[in-house]
Amino acid sequence: MDAFRRPDLNPAPDSVLPRPGFVTQAEAWMREALVEAARTPAGDVPVGAIILNPEGVIIGRGHNRREADCDPLGHAEIMAMTQAVGAHGDRWRLSNCTLVATLEPCAMCAGALVGARISRIIFGAFEPKTGACGSLIDIPRAPGALYSPEILAGVLEEECAGLLTKFFGNIRGEH
Repeated sequence: MDAFRRPDLNPAPDSVLPRPGFVTQAEAWMREALVEAARTPAGDVPVGAIILNPEGVIIGRGHNRREADCDPLGHAEIMAMTQAVGAHGDRWRLSNCTLVATLEPCAMCAGALVGARISRIIFGAFEPKTGACGSLIDIPRAPGALYSPEILAGVLEEECAGLLTKFFGNIRGEH
């Protein structure tokens, strides 16, 4: 299995059923997340995230800044959430909002998204080592979860995975 590609066995199927036009809209949103990923500082893993309000307007943007800021919380999703809660106006909640991220959220980010009551998580590349939305573990759909957002996985997967494969290939000298 290639890193960042759909696992052969994904124990939790996507919970979002395809709706007419929805996948096309999700792809357009993912392209915005890819633009955000391109803003990642050198040395940080290129991951981008956006959060949209119920009307589909971007209210939060983020890219990884963990290395640049020496901050373990410097993940794209956390940055986007911090910006979005101020714009959404429901205190700490992101009810009826959608996160779009180029990489499957980790346990920290998935937990924060569930805690913020985000309604939908859309991601591109799978993360077999730390993915917490179905690849390694599945926080949003854990038994007994008080809140469970919809998940749409693998949107523009090849483009999102390619960005990460190139980054890690450069680090390893695999140009």
